[in-house]
Amino acid sequence: MNEKINEKLLKPYDPQETESRIYKLWEESGFFNPDNLPARHKEPFTIIMPPPNANGDLHAGHSLFITLEDIMARYKRMRGFKTLWLPGADHAGFETQIVYEKKLEKEGRSRFKMDPQDLYKEIYDFTILNKQNMEKQVRAMGASCDWSRERFTLDPDVIKEVQKTFQKMYNDGLVYRGNRMVNWCTKHQTSLSDVETENKEKDDMLYYIKYGPLTVATVRPETIFGDVAVAVNPEDSRYASLIGTTIKAPIPTGILELKVIGDAVVDKEFGTGALKITPSHDKNDFDMATRHDLPHIEVIDKHGRLNEKTGKYAGLKILEARRQVVTDLEAMGILEKTEPYKHAVPVCYKCETTIEPREMPQWFVRMQPLADLALKAAEENRLTFYPENYKKIFTYWMSNPIDWNISRQIIWGIPIPAKICTKCGDGFPDLDNKHFTCPKCGGEAVTDPDTFDTWFSSGQWPLITLGFPDDQDFKTFYPTSVMQSGSDLIFKWIPRMVIFGLYLAKDVPFKDIYLSGLVNDANGKKMSKSKGNVINPNTLTSKYGTDALRMGLIVGNTPGSDMALNENKIKGYRNFANKIWNASRFVLTKSDSYILGEKPTLETKDEENIKIFNDLAKDITDDLDNYRFHLASEKIYHYFWHTFADIIIEESKPRTDESIKWTLLYILSESLKIIHPFMPFITEELWSMMPIKEKNLLMIEYWHSI
Repeated sequence: MNEKINEKLLKPYDPQETESRIYKLWEESGFFNPDNLPARHKEPFTIIMPPPNANGDLHAGHSLFITLEDIMARYKRMRGFKTLWLPGADHAGFETQIVYEKKLEKEGRSRFKMDPQDLYKEIYDFTILNKQNMEKQVRAMGASCDWSRERFTLDPDVIKEVQKTFQKMYNDGLVYRGNRMVNWCTKHQTSLSDVETENKEKDDMLYYIKYGPLTVATVRPETIFGDVAVAVNPEDSRYASLIGTTIKAPIPTGILELKVIGDAVVDKEFGTGALKITPSHDKNDFDMATRHDLPHIEVIDKHGRLNEKTGKYAGLKILEARRQVVTDLEAMGILEKTEPYKHAVPVCYKCETTIEPREMPQWFVRMQPLADLALKAAEENRLTFYPENYKKIFTYWMSNPIDWNISRQIIWGIPIPAKICTKCGDGFPDLDNKHFTCPKCGGEAVTDPDTFDTWFSSGQWPLITLGFPDDQDFKTFYPTSVMQSGSDLIFKWIPRMVIFGLYLAKDVPFKDIYLSGLVNDANGKKMSKSKGNVINPNTLTSKYGTDALRMGLIVGNTPGSDMALNENKIKGYRNFANKIWNASRFVLTKSDSYILGEKPTLETKDEENIKIFNDLAKDITDDLDNYRFHLASEKIYHYFWHTFADIIIEESKPRTDESIKWTLLYILSESLKIIHPFMPFITEELWSMMPIKEKNLLMIEYWHSI
C-alpha cells in the first residue's frame, strides 16, 4: 500500500479536513455539469432544485431536501444517466419582505416611511448577501448540482418570461382584474392568496341581535353598519312569510332597511337560522350578494379601523369597536343574549394577524380551466406521487379550484406589467410600460404598483430554468424526472408548476413527485426560534461531519412523514463513518500490494459472501429506483457494520490467500459505491485509496453491476 495513503489511514477520519477538499475536487472535475459527463451518460435525468428562500441560513428542512436530491443525482449519475440537478434561489416575495421588516423594526424604521426604490435596493442587497451565504451552505452539504446553470427568481430574463406569461394569460382570458373579496393582512398591508392563510381555532362570543321581527346571530357586531340584508333558508318554515319583505332594524347610528332573502346555503341550525349579510366584509356574504344583486357597503378600512360610514365609531380598531357597539346595543335593549362560540378564524400565515376580508380590485387567475388540465394529467397517471396517498390531496385541490389572487401590495417582487385606469379601475397588461389612456372609458392609465405573488413566478420555475421554449436545455431535459418537495407544498407550489407546465409547454413539468415531511426536534415538536428548539445543521456538521448528518436525515425517514431529528442519531452515524474508515484501513492493509482485478477462483465461503452482497446490492438498487431511500440507507448500514465488519472481516483475520484479499476488496469497493449517494465525502476519499488499476472519481464510477 502506498505510504502516503497508509499514513492518512493511520489517522482517524477528519471530516473538517476532508470535506472542503473533496468538494473542490468535484467542482473542478466539471462533472456536476451533464455536458461534461463521459459518453456513457446519455439518457437525461433532471431535478430542478426547489429554490431556497434567499433570506437567511439554511435550516434542517433544507438539509433534508438537499440530501434527498443529491442522493437521487449521485445514484443516477453512477447509473449512467446524463444527470442535471439545477440549483436556484428564490427572492420569496412576501416572506423576505417580512424578514426585512423585522430588521427595520429593530432599527426603529418602517417600510411605510421609506421611498419604495430605496426599500427595494436595501432588500435586494440583503437578499444577494444571503444568497451567497446560502450557496456556500448548499455546497457544504455535498450538493452535486450544476452551479454553471444556477438561477435566481429575480434574474432579468426570469422577470421578462414571468411578465410575458401574464400577458399571454390575459390574452387567453385566464387572467382578469376584478373587484372581489380578498384576504387582507392589516399588519403587512397586503392581500394574500388562500394558501397563504391558516385557520386558527379561536374562542369568541356569538351575539344575538334583534333586527325588527327577526333575531340574527353574529360574531361580528361591529360590521352591522355595512349590513344590507337578512338571509334565511327558503325551507325554514319559521321565516317563509318574511322572504321578499323589507324589515326595519334600529342600530346605534340609525335605522337599517334590510331585505329578507332566501338562500339555500344558510344553515337552519346555526344561531337563529337568520344571518345578517355584510357583503364587503365576509366572503360568503359577498357571494350571496352577487347571487341576489345586493349593494355593498365597506365600513372597515385597510388599517382595520371603522371608517366614516360608522358615525361615532369611525377610527376605532375592530376589537375596540366591537366592545363599544355591544355596549350600545345592550343600552338600546336589542342585544338579546350572548354565548361562547369556538370557531376557526383565518390568520396571516406569517404574523397570525386575523385576516380581514376586504373587497378590492386585484388581478386574478381563472383557475377552473387550468385545474381541469391538472386533473386530467393525474387521472391519466402522467404524474406519480410518492407516497401515493398525496394523489388524493392533489386531486381534491384541483377539483375545488378558487380563482387565484396574484397581486401583492409589497415592493419586493416581480412588478406586474400593467396599467390601471384611475377612472374606472380596470387594468390592462403593458409589457412596454407605454403611456396610454384606458381603452374602455378613456380615463388616465397609471402604472400598477403591485407585484406578483411569489408562487406566480416559482410556479413557472421548471420551464424558465430550462429556457422554455427554445433553449436546448428545455428540449433535452424537459419534462424533468422528479420534483422533490415538502409535503406542505402539495396544495401551494406543486399544483402551480403542473398547471403552468401543461398550459405553456403542453406537458407535465415532472413525472414523479416525491414529498417529504417536516424535520422536527428530538421530541417531535415543530422547530421554532421562540421555543428555542431550532437545530442548526451547521452545528451538527461541524461536530459530526456532513455524511453523518445526511445519514441521520435519511435512515428511517419515510416519504411524506415528519421526522424527529435527534443529535444522538447523528452521533451514531458519525460512529458509522469511523467504522467505514477503520474497516477500510484493515482491508487495504491486509491486501497490501494486491490489485483488484479479474475475479480469481474463490473459496466456497467467499463465493457465498459475494452472492449475499450482490443480492443485497440488487435489493438496494430496487429501493433507490423506487425512492425508498430510508430502506436502502438502513440496509447498507446494517450490512456494512454487522455483516462485513463484524463477521466477514473478523473471520478473515487468520487468512492471507488471494481469495480472501479479492473478496474483501471487492465487497469494500462495491460497498463504497452503494454508500456514496448517502455519504459522498468519506466514500470519495476512501475510493482514491482503492488498489484499482483504472478508476475515475467515485461520483462517476459505474454503479454496482447487477
